[in-house]
Amino acid sequence: MEHAEMFERVSARLAELSKFPKLREDKSVRSMMDENGVNRRDFMKWAAGMTALLSLPSSFTPLMAQAAELTDRLPVVWLHMAECTGCSESLVRTAEPTIDSLLFDFISLEYHETLMAAAGWQAEHNLEDAIKKYKGRLILMVEGGIPEGQSEFYLTVGPHGTTGAAHCRAAAESAAAIFAIGSCSSFGGVQAAYPNPTNAQPMSKFTNKTVINVPGCPPSEKNIVGQVLHYVLFGALPALDVYNRPKWSYGIRIHDLCERRGRFDAGEFVEQFGDEGAKKGYCLYKVGCKGPYTFNNCSIERFNQHTSWPIQAGHGCIGCSEPDFWDTMGPFEEPLGSRLYQTLYGVGADKTADKVGVALLTATAVGIAAHAAIAAVKGSKKEEE
Repeated sequence: MEHAEMFERVSARLAELSKFPKLREDKSVRSMMDENGVNRRDFMKWAAGMTALLSLPSSFTPLMAQAAELTDRLPVVWLHMAECTGCSESLVRTAEPTIDSLLFDFISLEYHETLMAAAGWQAEHNLEDAIKKYKGRLILMVEGGIPEGQSEFYLTVGPHGTTGAAHCRAAAESAAAIFAIGSCSSFGGVQAAYPNPTNAQPMSKFTNKTVINVPGCPPSEKNIVGQVLHYVLFGALPALDVYNRPKWSYGIRIHDLCERRGRFDAGEFVEQFGDEGAKKGYCLYKVGCKGPYTFNNCSIERFNQHTSWPIQAGHGCIGCSEPDFWDTMGPFEEPLGSRLYQTLYGVGADKTADKVGVALLTATAVGIAAHAAIAAVKGSKKEEE
C-alpha cells in the first residue's frame, strides 16, 4: 500500500473512531497528560518515536498523536493468568510517569487486576459487565500461561472459582482484537517448560480467533503500547510472522543490529564472564548469547525508557521471545551449537533462521581466522623492527 493511500485510510479510521463515545466522560487522555506534567512538545516527541517504531513515515506523526488521544474510546481488558506480572511491570514500572504508562493506565481501567482499585466481587462484576457491554469492540490482552490441567485448582479467579481458561474463552468471544502479552501467554513460558505439570498453554489454544503474540520476558513497554496504537490507527491486525508476532517489532534478529556485532565479525569473543574480553565489550556468543537465533527489537528499543538491555549490561540474550525458550535455549550461558537443528527451529520457521547455524559457525571461523592472521602479521612486524 502506498503511503498516500495508507494516510487516507488511517485518517478515515480516526475520524470514525472519534465518533465513538468516551469510556469516561469526566476525563480525557489529554487531561490525564496535563495533570501528570506531560506537555505538548514531549507528547509530540513521543508520538514521533512511536511512528518511527511502527516503520511509518514522519508525516504520520500527527495521526499517531491523534490516535493516542482517541484511545479512551477503546475498552481494554487485561487478564492475569499464570505469570509473575513482569509484563505489567515493564509497562508501568518506570523512574517517572511516562506517556506509555499514562496512556495504558487510562485505557486499561475496564479490568486489570494489578492496576484497578476494585477487588473481589466488584472486580469480577466489572469484568463481566465489560465483556457484555463492549462485545465486538473489546481489546483483550492476556498475560501469563493458561493452565488446563486435570485439577480445577491450578488457577481459579474470583469467589466462584472460575478457571483462568474459562475467563480467557469468555473474554475472547467478545474481543475485536486479542494480544498475548509476554512469552508465557504467547507460547506457554516457564509454566509450560518440561514437564509442564499444569499443562499450561498459550492464549491461542483457547480461541479460534487470531491472537497477536507479543513475546518477551518481558516485552518492552514500546512493543506493548505499539500493538494497541497500530490497532487504533488501522483497525486491523499487523503483518505477522510464522509465530504470529508482528513483523514491525519482531522482524529482525537481535544479532543483526547488536552493538557488539562488530566484535563478532572480528572474532573477538568473551571466553568467560569477567575476563578481559568482557571488560572490553567483546561478543557474548561463546558464553551463551542467543542473539543470532532470536527475533526482537531489544537492540533498538532497549528497556526502562531506552536506558539499557541485557547485552549492554554484559549478559547474552537468552532468546526469551522464541517459542519454548526455557526448554530450547538452555543452558543460557552456553552456545547452542548443533542443538539448533534438533530442538530450536522446526518446519515452518523463517528460512533465514533455518540457515543461521551454518552461517554463524562459518562466520565465526572466518572471523577467528582473520583475527589470528592479523595478529600474526602484527607480531612478525614487531619482531622485524
